[in-house]
Amino acid sequence: MNNFFQFCGLNFSDSLFSSYMDWFHNFNCSLLFGVLLFVSVMFVYLIANNFYFKSKKIEYQMGEFLCSVLPTLILLMQMIPSLSLLYYYGLMNLDSNLTVKVVGHQWYWSYEYSDIPGLEFDSYMKSLDQLELGEPRLLEVDNRCVLPCDTNIRFCITSGDVIHSWAVPSMSIKLDAMSGILTTLTYNFPVLGVFYGQCSEICGANHSFMPIVLEVTLLDNFSMWCMGMLD
Repeated sequence: MNNFFQFCGLNFSDSLFSSYMDWFHNFNCSLLFGVLLFVSVMFVYLIANNFYFKSKKIEYQMGEFLCSVLPTLILLMQMIPSLSLLYYYGLMNLDSNLTVKVVGHQWYWSYEYSDIPGLEFDSYMKSLDQLELGEPRLLEVDNRCVLPCDTNIRFCITSGDVIHSWAVPSMSIKLDAMSGILTTLTYNFPVLGVFYGQCSEICGANHSFMPIVLEVTLLDNFSMWCMGMLD
């Protein structure tokens, strides 16, 4: 059933947390599809048998019992995986080895590595004449946010002007960046690669031209990148 709902589900999952989110989404779709199918079948059956209530004696006690128990069971089936997901998300926020401050501007992102003094830069979208072969249009930036793999990273997200939204769909990350408010998120990236996102808050005329690019690499490569940025 998961594959059936995959075409209208979340983006391809690149982390354990996003995989859990994707599974929970598909589970809810399957559950709601079963409820809709059951109600539709009962509705059609009663409409087709318009003389049902006149020809048979109806006992309402069992119907009332089922109408009370079945919704409770459905809520329990949703509550248990939902609370498990929230508990797992809470465990990620207990500890962090690296802090990255993300600031949204009209219309670009600024990154500051708080644990590495002097390492901060702005990230602008590449224009068409700057793109290299294989780089996606309207998604590639001049300075990627490079992160180490298998490391708990705390993101502190805020805005320098209007409301923005720092969103990376493949990681199930979406946090609003608001001026004067610091939103925190701790995340662990288990997969190497380059992951793309965009501002998902309508923040002005160039709202669709402030992409997000996270490059997850090995710790040794991350250290070499930091040294190159500081030179």
